[in-house]
Amino acid sequence: MLAAQGPDSVSVSGVANRAGINRGTAYQHFQSREELVAATIAWVSDEMFRHVYGDPESVGTPSIEQLDVPAMMHRLTSFAMENAEIGRSWLLQILASPDPQADRFWQTFQGAIAEFARTELAQPDIDTEAWAVLLLSGIFLWPVWAQSHAKDDQERQILAQRMSREILRLSLFGTMQPAQFPNIVARLRRPDPSGAVVELPDGR
Repeated sequence: MLAAQGPDSVSVSGVANRAGINRGTAYQHFQSREELVAATIAWVSDEMFRHVYGDPESVGTPSIEQLDVPAMMHRLTSFAMENAEIGRSWLLQILASPDPQADRFWQTFQGAIAEFARTELAQPDIDTEAWAVLLLSGIFLWPVWAQSHAKDDQERQILAQRMSREILRLSLFGTMQPAQFPNIVARLRRPDPSGAVVELPDGR
């Protein structure tokens, strides 16, 4: 119900009816639609965590040194491809949440980006929240393209591989040759709203 029509379509009585249980029994577990939606989103987050990182009880919060980034990104794009509607529902709920850090998957995913940004491997002044939103938005919207351009599961997997590869390429190299865009280089040197100034990797 959440994936098909969004959170406003979900009701405790509706879920009880579809599950074939007594409405009173359902209300013993969930007092409101908000509780039910929150529990569903938490379940999706847990499933995604298991698919991407492994059993949360055994892996805990993986450090950046433990992550095989190419494999992780492929597992995430594959999950998004196989769970397109519910994945987008999860993302929209997280983006609208006043506290996305309460979500296990978001906390781990954005936390890994933040940890990476503090190392010497990263470009300076990465906006880790913006980068996390960009990555997840692309990953969970890509299946919309795939549904129109893939005929079967094999083609969907190829599209998942394309997305994960392009994310790696963007992360590693970026998309522009700075020398060809002096106006953009100048703009990026200006302070952003947080006051940070971008230092380009070639020292210009």
